[in-house]
Amino acid sequence: MQITNISEAKASLSFLIKQVQETQQPIIIGKAGTPVAVLSAYSEDNSPRLGGSWEGKVKIADDFDDTDDEITDSFYQSSIFPDKI
Repeated sequence: MQITNISEAKASLSFLIKQVQETQQPIIIGKAGTPVAVLSAYSEDNSPRLGGSWEGKVKIADDFDDTDDEITDSFYQSSIFPDKI
């Protein structure tokens, strides 16, 4: 792994990015001899997305969005929505 200091990285950033892309090897950037950052190539994650920990364990009924008429009627006939005065 290549190591460079901040001032060298700043002066040759384009070159370092090209080098990282071509070699797929990260470059450590240091300050006063201490590593502070890593320049590495970006790789897009193309793995399939899972639906979370419940995927395959829960089945939603085909009529999930259907509203029971009795519930609808009791809602609209309640005191929440009194007849217009």
